[in-house]
Amino acid sequence: MSSLDKRIAVIVDPSLPLGLIANTVATIGIGIGAAEVAFGNTPLTDATGRNVLTSANRPVPILQASSATIGALLLRALPAPEGGLLVPFPRFARNIRLFADYLAEFPRRDLRGEAIEGLGMAGPAKWVKSLTGDLKLLR
Repeated sequence: MSSLDKRIAVIVDPSLPLGLIANTVATIGIGIGAAEVAFGNTPLTDATGRNVLTSANRPVPILQASSATIGALLLRALPAPEGGLLVPFPRFARNIRLFADYLAEFPRRDLRGEAIEGLGMAGPAKWVKSLTGDLKLLR
């Protein structure tokens, strides 16, 4: 499956303060982009020769759901199908400042019992739509 056949969605808990929503969406976006560089990373040059990279090359809807709903959605989505990506943002991650500490802590946790504040998913359009089709856009 080519990256053009894939859909992206980011789901975030709307009860979070605006700054935490922005941080959650940004970190999930980095995770998705790092896993699938074909979702962006296209060089562009403007008329005067300034070089930049594109943002995403497809829509990235930011949807809303409660932390409990996001957690249940993550468990329903696992295991991801071939070509599917899941990037969760568990609440406990918010209090960890060093990535090495997060890597050490994650295996001690059971995602079934964790509050999940955000979830990024990308993969076959049918899979993503079947999991997110009932969710509303974040407004």
